[in-house]
Amino acid sequence: MRLLLNILWFILGGWISGSLWILAGLVLAITIVGLPWTPAAFRIAGFSYWPFGKVVVDRHSGAASVLLNILWLLLAGWWLALHHILLAAALAVTIIGIPFAWQHVKLAMLALTPVGKAVVEV
Repeated sequence: MRLLLNILWFILGGWISGSLWILAGLVLAITIVGLPWTPAAFRIAGFSYWPFGKVVVDRHSGAASVLLNILWLLLAGWWLALHHILLAAALAVTIIGIPFAWQHVKLAMLALTPVGKAVVEV
């Protein structure tokens, strides 16, 4: 079932989301200031491509992760999370869209504070 949902997700827009996160990671890597957020952007990209069967867990985070997450939340995280929440609300209207809406909710939570998180298989 996970494979089928991941294939549908990828075909119906997951490839766009993942590709945009890769592009964002590359832009962050080019700017020296954005280097600390680059691994998080690539981690979100992988999760955006194939989200079913994966969960986001907290890793050991120190003071640097907290500071990076605060900066991320203020500069980019809140509007990315809002975008995913709006998509989730639109998808939750239909029964078929509920699993996809749930994935957008997980992406919204990850977009708020991506540093210090890990994506693991269930």
